[in-house]
Amino acid sequence: MRIVIADDSLIVRAGLTRLLGAIDAVEVVGEAADAGELHRIVAHDRPDLAIVDIRMPPTFTDEGIHAAGRIRRDHPSVAVMVLSQYVETAFAMELLDGGRTHVGYLLKDRIMQRATLIDAVRRVSAGDVVVDPTLVELLLAAPAVPAALAVLSDRERDVLVLMAEGLTDRGIAERLAVSPRTVGTHIQHIFDRLGIADSATDNRRVRAVLSYLDAVG
Repeated sequence: MRIVIADDSLIVRAGLTRLLGAIDAVEVVGEAADAGELHRIVAHDRPDLAIVDIRMPPTFTDEGIHAAGRIRRDHPSVAVMVLSQYVETAFAMELLDGGRTHVGYLLKDRIMQRATLIDAVRRVSAGDVVVDPTLVELLLAAPAVPAALAVLSDRERDVLVLMAEGLTDRGIAERLAVSPRTVGTHIQHIFDRLGIADSATDNRRVRAVLSYLDAVG
């Protein structure tokens, strides 16, 4: 996996480069301090994944989210994972609206959690959608169950939320204190009740997560 890292902080770039460069079969092919430099590296080196800070020079507002959107339009084969200091729901939904595979949104706090970061990088590169658990919790704060999810049982919604956080079946089973087989049954029910048919070209798990994000966003 070839990765480019874009962040105005030299310390963050160096830390991510050292962490990711120590993983087998991963190579950091470039570092950028602003959006312009990021686009030049992506166009020249064609990485598999771009990790992009949401706020970069010159205004430190939304340069990163726009850069991520441009990469997804101009280089659809490049996966994108955006890092943010804070939960910014509007930016996260804008990122997801730009295309619903090979994309992730994580808080920078996750950088300190090596296993979480590595798992997110691998999932996004493989085509999954990874959403920070804090954002999921914020979206869940709405008091009413969205109509699109009303067909699911409470436990099925619990499973879908954990799927949106990027957990595997085993991870969901551990969180809910049930067996992986039970989780698999719940997931199949989710697919059936949301009308997500099996397909050779689509990832049903990703489509289920996107249905959830659309409903609560």
